[in-house]
Amino acid sequence: MHTLYDANSRIPAFMHITAATLHDVNAMDQLRYESDAFYIFDRAYLDYTGLYRLHNTGAYFVIRAKSNYKFRRMYSWKSDKENGVLCDQIGKLTGYYTSRDYPGKIRKVKFHDDESGRSFIFLTNNMEIAAIDIARLYKHRWATELFFKWVKQHLKIKSFWGTTENAVRIQIYAAITAYCLVSIITEDLKTGLQPYEILQVLGISLLDKTPVNELLKKSNYQNVKEQIVNQLSLRLF
Repeated sequence: MHTLYDANSRIPAFMHITAATLHDVNAMDQLRYESDAFYIFDRAYLDYTGLYRLHNTGAYFVIRAKSNYKFRRMYSWKSDKENGVLCDQIGKLTGYYTSRDYPGKIRKVKFHDDESGRSFIFLTNNMEIAAIDIARLYKHRWATELFFKWVKQHLKIKSFWGTTENAVRIQIYAAITAYCLVSIITEDLKTGLQPYEILQVLGISLLDKTPVNELLKKSNYQNVKEQIVNQLSLRLF
């Protein structure tokens, strides 16, 4: 399942389900990019043809470079080693296929993360924002991992109702729809409850005709620990 996660709304803006054997980069062809928006990609989506298409729409990308990339520096900007920025360079890709697929200039930012003790190389087509902001943008990609973790923990698909492609798709989309509805309720009603708390209230009140806002006010789930919630199952929906 390939997901474009909106960091502002905290809900999926795009979903594409494919067979496990299909490479991740194929999902990029399904995206419709918005001008001036930033798209943060996992390294598995590194496809220079797709990135150049994104660039030509006026959007921006940030992605980790693979170990075998070839880059020719044209000029450098001053690094900010105190904040972990080891180098900030503008140049071009020099590999035979990569230079053909991405003929324009590209920016390389090398960043060292003190927390993990690791260094990362990011590629981006944005030449204006600070290098440290490039690293911070990539860090936001973790929100997608947290989204999948939340779905796995709280919309547990313990077994599939059917084994056909259509049956699997329906069950996955039902789980994501439930997640989006709970997120909308969390944002609009502002009850102070966490999404997993709201989901638990709804899961045990499916036949209750009380309006949702009143139902949540009557229930006290402030002390519920996320780790011990074990009754949330997709089969409830």
